[in-house]
Amino acid sequence: MAMQRYLVDYRRLSADALAKWSSVPSSVASDALNRCQSMDSRIKPMVPGMRICGQARTVVTMPGDNSMVHHAVSLADPGDVVVVAGGGLDDVALAGEWVVRCCKRRALGGLVVDGSVRDLHEIRGLGLPVFAKGAVARGPHKNFGGKMDVTAAIGGVPVNPGDLILGDEDGVVVVPLAFADAALTQSLALLERERKWTEQIEAGATLVDVLGVPPLEIVPAE
Repeated sequence: MAMQRYLVDYRRLSADALAKWSSVPSSVASDALNRCQSMDSRIKPMVPGMRICGQARTVVTMPGDNSMVHHAVSLADPGDVVVVAGGGLDDVALAGEWVVRCCKRRALGGLVVDGSVRDLHEIRGLGLPVFAKGAVARGPHKNFGGKMDVTAAIGGVPVNPGDLILGDEDGVVVVPLAFADAALTQSLALLERERKWTEQIEAGATLVDVLGVPPLEIVPAE
């Protein structure tokens, strides 16, 4: 299989929009998207506290081969998040120190791998947001093929080049670019609603009161 890069043209989100998105938790973004668009729950930050926010550059690998990952991190633009469909193979690392170091040097927004990575000690030191299913010592092969900038199924969610990738310790959410503006407006409204809920709870209200949960049916003892 050849290594192929597809030429795509998508709308770039403004710096202001990305700055606003960076304050939105993944859970709120998912709520704004009808509680959908969340990747596989095993895909988590490799360093606690990491957050990721940027537009996607997609990679589809041959299982166990990371040649296309090398191309992608060398071609993606500053701020982009490289998202990798690993073919369901978790016992081979598709990225490690050198891939992450290249991402860092080129000011990419981060790396999401539907699979495993390695060199966690070095990744922690580099500080670039890296999300994956886990870590494994076994490294990948090269030059068997892959694709870049295509629609890819990553963590069970379709991802297109340019889609917004938002991640934190709860996981990763994909915001389709076509819905990004409306989803941001909805997310900010949800954050304001949650702020008010917090104030009410701290003032002594119960969750039943705050959320309007229907009253209990009282069943007499027999």
